[in-house]
Amino acid sequence: MSFLPKAFLLVAALGLAACNNPDRFGAGGAGGADGFGAGGAGGFVDTTGLGDPNDPRSIAFFNQRVGDRVLFAVDQHTLSPEAQQVLTAQAQWLNANPAYAIIIEGHADEQGTREYNLALGARRATSVQNYLISQGVAGNRMRTISYGKERPIEVCSNEACYAQNRRSMTVLSVGGGV
Repeated sequence: MSFLPKAFLLVAALGLAACNNPDRFGAGGAGGADGFGAGGAGGFVDTTGLGDPNDPRSIAFFNQRVGDRVLFAVDQHTLSPEAQQVLTAQAQWLNANPAYAIIIEGHADEQGTREYNLALGARRATSVQNYLISQGVAGNRMRTISYGKERPIEVCSNEACYAQNRRSMTVLSVGGGV
């Protein structure tokens, strides 16, 4: 028997042996000892590192339930009433969870020059930062950055896409100071 068939048989045998581990799911089989799997009753397993979206202290909760972005009108950096509502909720969450620092990203749509959009993104991020400070969030927990039109969420040339890209994002990180 030559080397190649022996190698193939060895790999096949190892592969089959790996599939024959009766305890590979831990005590209790595939459902776990409680019958609900690794995530408990909800079956949640965090593969993102953002935490459980049902945990009010997690980044996933902030992103999904509180809201991690506000939108702006064309060529504007003033906050709409809707944006103020989201930012008020963000401020309440941030004040209740002081272990998190934030980066406020300013973004623009693809219309206009790169330089203009970088400046507009910076003004948008600063507007958000100033609002959060006015709501009691410590300024030393925040920093701003502008991406201008360099990081669009939507890529197409119509108003629906442009509207999604005219935004500010609040990005959380663990650590009270930035």
